[in-house]
Amino acid sequence: MSTPTLLADCVGPVVRDLARRSGKDLSRWLEQVHRLGGCAEPVRLAGESMTLDATTGHVLSSYSTASEPHGQLLIRCGNRRASRCTSCAELYRRDTFHLIRAGLLGEEKGVPATVRAHPRAFLTLTAPSFGPVHRGPDKDGVRRVCHPRRSGPACFERHKADDSRLGQPLDADSYDYIGHVLWNAHAGELWRRFTIYLRRHLATAAGLTHAAFNKTVRVSFAKVAEYQARGVVHFHAVVRLDGRTTEPADVAEPPAWASLELLQNAIDSAVAAVRLKAPDLGQPTTELVWGRQVDVKPIQTGDLDGHLSEQAVAAYIAKYATKAAETTGTLDRRVHAHDLTNLHERGATPHAARLIRTAWRLGHPETHPELTGLRLRKWAHMLGFRGHFSTRSRVYSTTLGAIRDERAEHRRAQLGLEPHDGTTLVLAHWSFAGQGYTPGESVLATSIVNAPPSGTPGKEASP
Repeated sequence: MSTPTLLADCVGPVVRDLARRSGKDLSRWLEQVHRLGGCAEPVRLAGESMTLDATTGHVLSSYSTASEPHGQLLIRCGNRRASRCTSCAELYRRDTFHLIRAGLLGEEKGVPATVRAHPRAFLTLTAPSFGPVHRGPDKDGVRRVCHPRRSGPACFERHKADDSRLGQPLDADSYDYIGHVLWNAHAGELWRRFTIYLRRHLATAAGLTHAAFNKTVRVSFAKVAEYQARGVVHFHAVVRLDGRTTEPADVAEPPAWASLELLQNAIDSAVAAVRLKAPDLGQPTTELVWGRQVDVKPIQTGDLDGHLSEQAVAAYIAKYATKAAETTGTLDRRVHAHDLTNLHERGATPHAARLIRTAWRLGHPETHPELTGLRLRKWAHMLGFRGHFSTRSRVYSTTLGAIRDERAEHRRAQLGLEPHDGTTLVLAHWSFAGQGYTPGESVLATSIVNAPPSGTPGKEASP
C-alpha cells in the first residue's frame, strides 16, 4: 500500500486551497481525479451506501464519504456539451455512435443482423428562410458569391469558412426574428407530425389502410438536432422500415413491397405535407413548415467508395450529439433578466443576442399568455428550441442507459467485483454537495490531465 502524500510537503500557492480543504491525504484525491478521466466539472456527493445480501440481509460491504478529501466523492458530470466538458461529451458521442451503429449493422446490443437488409435512408430536414444571411463555402469548400442581388439586401463577397459574419442577417431590421424563435420552439412538434404523415403516406403508397399498415410495418428512426450558423435547428436522422410480429419489441424483416424507393418517395411527400399554424404576432411567417432543402440518401451496406456507409452515418450523427446552440454564437447556460443587457460581453453575437431577447420578450406570461407552454424564457439561450438533441424510436436499437450499464459492469469485472445479478441489494443515501473543482484543485487536475503518459516525452522534447 502506498504511503499517503502529506500536503505539508507540497509547496506553492497552487496547492494552498487544496491543503486547506482536503485534509492530509493527497493520494486519495489524486486517485479520484484519475478516475474522473478528465471531467472538467465533477459533481460532489456526500453520503454512504451499503451492499446487502438480498436473501439473508447481511451487510457485504459499506462505504462512506466521511473519509474522503473534503468528505465528498467526485463523480463525472456527464454533460453532453463539448463546450462544458470535453471528456464527458466525448464519452456521450461514443455512446451515441454505438447506439446509431447498432441500429444499422445489427448483430449486437439486441438488434438482429437482418436490419442491414432493411430499407434505410439518411435524412436531413432544415428550416425555411426567415431572411437572407451571409453564406460561407459550400460542402465542397468552394467560396461562392454570398448574395449577389440587384435589389434588396445584397453581399458580393466570397466569405471564408471562419468569417464571423456567417449566419448573420444581411439586414437585421427586416429579418423575421419572431418567426425564427417560434419555428425553433415548434421544431419538435414538426418532427412528430412528420413521423405521423410518413406512416400515412407509406400506407397510401402501399394501398393499405393506416391500421393495416401499422400492423405490418414499423417505422424506426434515430435523430439528432444541429444548429445552423444562423441559429435555427435542423435534424439529421436515420429512418428504417421494419416488419412487425406479435412481440412488440421484435425487429423483423419488412414485407417485400416495403422498398427503399417507397420510403424515399414517402419522405419527400410527408415533408411537404407538414403544416403548423403559427401564433399571430404580426410576423411575416404565418405557417411553420420544413425548408425546401430536404436531403434524402440511401444508406448502403458496407464501406463502399462514393456511397453513404453505415459507419459514416453513425459517425456523422454522433458528431452533432455533443453540440448545441453555443456553436452559433449564443450562450451555453440559461439566461436571466439581468443578463439581457450584457449578452455581447458574455460572447453572444448581435444576431444571437437579438434572438435571445426576442425569446425573452415572447416568453412574458402577461403579454403573451398563449405562448406560456413554450417556456421561451427558460430556453432563451437555446433560441427557443426546447427539444431533446438525441432521440430514437422505441425499438430502433439499444438505449444510452443500457450502454452505460454495460460499461459499468465491464468496469466492475475489471476491478474484480461481483456483477449486479439480483443476489445483492444496494442501499444508498446521497446528497448534492456542489460541482466543480476549487481553484487549487483545478490547477492540479488540469496538469494531471494534460501530463504526457509515463515514458512519453513532453511536447518540448518531441521532434
